[in-house]
Amino acid sequence: MSTQVVSEQKKPKLIVVVAFDRGDDGELFPMYGPTDQQSEERAIRIAKALAGKHVGVIAWSRDADPALGDYGPPKTLFVNGDVPDME
Repeated sequence: MSTQVVSEQKKPKLIVVVAFDRGDDGELFPMYGPTDQQSEERAIRIAKALAGKHVGVIAWSRDADPALGDYGPPKTLFVNGDVPDME
């Protein structure tokens, strides 16, 4: 009988892009997104493309297992301009 080592599965990752504009009251509001992305590289490309069109844009990721309610700390991938603080 052979013993196989089961490799640790990659945790699912939540990858998000959000672009912000300012309302008449000066408050930031999401103008694009939040949208889920398939990869960190794609999220960065989209965020860079949005950067010149909005007051602020952020791409971030975090390990996430929504079924278990398990979320890791957010990791900023790209930020440009004015964005709200990450909670």
